[in-house]
Formats: sequence, structure tokens, C-alpha cells
Amino acid sequence: MKLEKGLVQVYTGNGKGKTTAALGLALRAVGRDLQVCMLQFLKGGGPYGEQMAARKLAPNFTILQTGTSDWCRRDNAAGVDRLLAREALSLAEKTLTEARYDLVILDEINNAVHYGLISVDDVLHLIAIKPDQVELVLTGRNADEKIITAADLVTEMREVKHYYKSGVTARIGIEK
Repeated sequence: MKLEKGLVQVYTGNGKGKTTAALGLALRAVGRDLQVCMLQFLKGGGPYGEQMAARKLAPNFTILQTGTSDWCRRDNAAGVDRLLAREALSLAEKTLTEARYDLVILDEINNAVHYGLISVDDVLHLIAIKPDQVELVLTGRNADEKIITAADLVTEMREVKHYYKSGVTARIGIEK
């Protein structure tokens, strides 16, 4: 089965659930025997639970990790983060255009733009070259207005309450 028409989705905002929403879409697509690739920007650490799950769902679901094992933020981005983000961008273009995947998720790409590791124009280029039958999902906080305008669907996750603020750290199987 192939998609009749692939669109561009953006999951952004300060609330929890952007990557999780993309993973839910990936699970639905794999259930319909579509081929899914999630390329994770800025997530070289781990292992994350979704990476373990993808191995169990292979060959229909592939996750490609990029970035260092350190948590990259806007105020601590280094030259190596820029280099790895540029490499991830090249990999994203190859993945998007190689006609192997029906759904391509570029996880945390909005953060890579916000941190200045890649440009808005780089992401707009990916949107422009997206094949018609490929669904493209872009996740991460602080999605640029130009990316929002170019997308077909935008969902903003809004934090109302978060248990991190009461000292609960990332839990295996839930956040990682």
C-alpha cells in the first residue's frame, strides 16, 4: 500500500507529547504495512524505548539517531552539534527522496532550527522536495512561522501541568 497523497505535519509547543504523537502515527502506519523512518536530530544518547520498539517492528520501522550523547540546548550548542545537525540534514534529504519510506519523521528538527544548527530555509527545502506520496512529520518546540505556514497540519502541545516540576525525572518506558 502507498499513500495517495502525503502531507506535511508539524508537532510543536512547550507541552509533552510531540515525539510521542509522531510515534503513534508511526505505529498506525506500520499497522497498515507502510514503511516508516524516524530520523532523530539531537538524540545521540539513549537507548530510548522507541528505538528498541522500532527494532521489533523492523523492517517496517527504522529509527536513525543523530547528535551527541549530551543534551544539546540553545545556550550550549557547540561546533560538533552543528556538524552533526548538518550531517543529519543530508541524511534527511536522502531518506526523504529515496522512495523507500511512506512516512518520514524528522524528530526535533524544529529544535535544531531554533538552536541555529540548521536554517529555516534548509527545512523549507526538505518540504519542497518531499515526494507527493510521502507524509512528512516535523517535531520539536519553537517551530518557525515559515515552517508552520508551509505545513498542512500543525498541532501545538501546550503544557498545563508537568510532573517534572515536582521532581519526577524521565522514566524508562514513559519518557525514555
